[in-house]
Amino acid sequence: MARLFGPWVALVGAVALAVVSLVALGAPTPTLFGALIGAVVVALVLPRPPVLPSVVPRAAQAAIGVLVASEVDVAALGSLGWAWPAVLGVIVATLAASIGLGQLLRRDGVSATTATFASVAGGASAMTALARDAGADPRIVAVVQYVRVLVILVTLPIVVGQVFATDTATTAAPPLTSGLTVVNLGYVAIACTAGPLIGFLARLPSPALLGALVAGLALSVVPVFEQAAVPPLVQAAAFVVIGTQAGIGFTRETIRVLRTMVVTVLASVVVLLVFCGALAIPLATLTGTSRLDAYLATSPGGLPVVLATATETGGDITFISAVQLLRLLLVIVALPLVAAWVRRRHT
Repeated sequence: MARLFGPWVALVGAVALAVVSLVALGAPTPTLFGALIGAVVVALVLPRPPVLPSVVPRAAQAAIGVLVASEVDVAALGSLGWAWPAVLGVIVATLAASIGLGQLLRRDGVSATTATFASVAGGASAMTALARDAGADPRIVAVVQYVRVLVILVTLPIVVGQVFATDTATTAAPPLTSGLTVVNLGYVAIACTAGPLIGFLARLPSPALLGALVAGLALSVVPVFEQAAVPPLVQAAAFVVIGTQAGIGFTRETIRVLRTMVVTVLASVVVLLVFCGALAIPLATLTGTSRLDAYLATSPGGLPVVLATATETGGDITFISAVQLLRLLLVIVALPLVAAWVRRRHT
């Protein structure tokens, strides 16, 4: 019995302790990053850390999608007008830089195709799924993509809390028990149930998150759900699951796969983060958005984490989600063509 439930007790205890500690310290998005820290510790200490049932992270991603849908102002997208070419330019520059830096992995014996899928910014789960069909090594793709998202997770609270402290909203967080109305809970339940199904049938990348986003937007035009919102308790639960899912994957096996290429992977990820951070400066100037919103919009991956951070920091969720989703769409459409070109060039 202890062998069965012991790892789960350790995981819950570590996550709870880390979350409470970050809340006491006033850290940004403490539920998300506290869960990450607690889960990483458990994943590295235990020889066989527990694995969350697949339905749990899917439900959490769906909740994030509904949260974004409830806060997106579709009409506000039109106000960007002439700034959209600048947005597209930033997206293309991010993708080109990530793929270019990824080719450094070839020095560690990785094929050009695998390096391309492993390094491209955005759509980590979709890249892993597409890797095998393109002739890439899906294990290396999954690990490298995971490390990039993990680095983003670890650095976001530091950057948000230190570099962009003046851009962060300082309004007090609502009580966890607020917003638990029949309308709000019904809105979340319907969108989280129908959304993943929509995403699966439409073959969307990140089907739970994007499907729930579509479902949430569709429900928002129904009069009874026009003012519906995701209750803080549901948000907190989703953030904890997202952080735990990311952290629990950093196992000893992940370290073993990375052993021969860890320096290259970390160096390329750090350079990419700095490059994207630099792109945020002209993007903020050209679009009139805040520096923090521009930074979150240019973050090279970790879509659920970025959207969760934007929500908790009072960011412009409409702008951030639009840029992130546009990049994800461009990745899905263009990457197979780019990978084929790279494969021909290096064979």
